[in-house]
Formats: sequence, structure tokens, C-alpha cells
Amino acid sequence: MSRTLAIIKPDAVASGKAGSILAHLEREGFTVLALRMTRLTREQAGEFYGVHRERPFYPELVEFMTSGAAIPIALERHDAVARLREVIGSTDPAEAAEGTIRKLYAESKGRNAIHASDSDENAANEIAFFFASSEVVANAIQPR
Repeated sequence: MSRTLAIIKPDAVASGKAGSILAHLEREGFTVLALRMTRLTREQAGEFYGVHRERPFYPELVEFMTSGAAIPIALERHDAVARLREVIGSTDPAEAAEGTIRKLYAESKGRNAIHASDSDENAANEIAFFFASSEVVANAIQPR
């Protein structure tokens, strides 16, 4: 088993799609180990997305991620990072495969409903960014 982090982004939370996205993840075999609703500060969003600091979309990304509530979720399953990236689909929902989270729930390339870790190392760092180790519940109930 491996772990990854997803964040249901402010656009999806505000439009009432969080429950559907969470159910989609569970149907895909992910187990929720930790989950919370939060509103990121500019400092938190800036730190979390710091790897993109020099990219032209960074200011807009920080602004968007601080615009409302978000739901970080620590997830577990076999090959969690790669599988989550398949399940969420392409960053641009117009290019995302049918049945993926972004195809179903994203508004645009910039308002794309969900974040997913891109490597096992980043997943561990991202989970630790949002959750203390005591908050990540091992041996959680497996989805049916």
C-alpha cells in the first residue's frame, strides 16, 4: 500500500461537488486516512505551491487556493500516486478522459476541482504539510 494527497479545491467545495468527488475516490479503491476542511492563508498556499513560484500562473494559483474552503485528504491504496493521477485526469478538463474527476467536475484548467501529489516523495511531504502523523489513521475501513 502507498499513500498520496488529494485536495478538493475551492471551486469544487463552493459548488457542492466535494461529496461526489470523495465518493468517486472511494469507488476507485482509495481509503481515506485523514480529511479536514480548511481555508489556506496566503502564506500556506505560497509555501505549499512554492515549487511553482517562478511560473507565470503562481500568483493566480495562490489567489485561487485562498479564495475559499479546501479539503485536503490523505489517501491510501496500491500505487496510490499514479492511480490518483489517472483518476483525476488531465489538468485541462477539456483534455481529460471521460469519467475522470476533472472531466466530470472541473470548471476550467485553472479551476480544476482537485490537486494530486505527483510523486511518492511529494505525497509524503504534502500529507505532512496538512496532517500530524497522529491524525493519519492507519488500518482505516476499506471501501467496498
